[in-house]
Amino acid sequence: MYAPAHFATDDPDALIARLARRWAGVLITIGDDGAPVGTHMPILWDAENRIATGHLARANPQWMQGAGQGLIVLSGPEAYVTPTWYPSKAEHGKAVPTWNYEAVHITGRVEWIDGGERLEAIVRDLSSFFERERPAPWAMEDAPRGYIDALLRGIVGVELRAERIEAKRKLSQNKSAADFNGVAAGLAATDDPLAQEVAALMHGTRAVGDEPGGN
Repeated sequence: MYAPAHFATDDPDALIARLARRWAGVLITIGDDGAPVGTHMPILWDAENRIATGHLARANPQWMQGAGQGLIVLSGPEAYVTPTWYPSKAEHGKAVPTWNYEAVHITGRVEWIDGGERLEAIVRDLSSFFERERPAPWAMEDAPRGYIDALLRGIVGVELRAERIEAKRKLSQNKSAADFNGVAAGLAATDDPLAQEVAALMHGTRAVGDEPGGN
């Protein structure tokens, strides 16, 4: 992923954790025929050991490719940016549309977990992570053991050991204060919740009125 310095983040782990908490990742591998294959799946990120885990359906042929290199793509809120939000457009007209977004690419070695305690641990850890903030968290013990065992037989776990992490927050950081504030205000005024969220993220990158590089 191309990530210029002004769009890079100084805490990729925090960005991974935040994006993975709300959105599924896309696991991409290359088949024997050279064609890419992708599966959407929730992931759990172990920052200390640099490992992303998840699972997919046993009927999904992707796992039958065997061990190899893979890429997990995580995306967050995103929004179209119209050049009409740039005050500088009225001055010189040198403005074009763009897109603001957050994304992380995690590249590394993929291993498939076909049953056993490791697979059950992946499912348990994933459910615990996503249930932990609920008032009455669901746990695997809430379902009959035979039912859980049957479902486990229908999935395969996956573990990706990160070798490269590319994290990007493209939030108009390279714009002047006037253009930056114009985009943030324009996004916030739309009816699109994701655009409004992007506006809030923008204000988190630098104080209103700061020039690029001032944060």
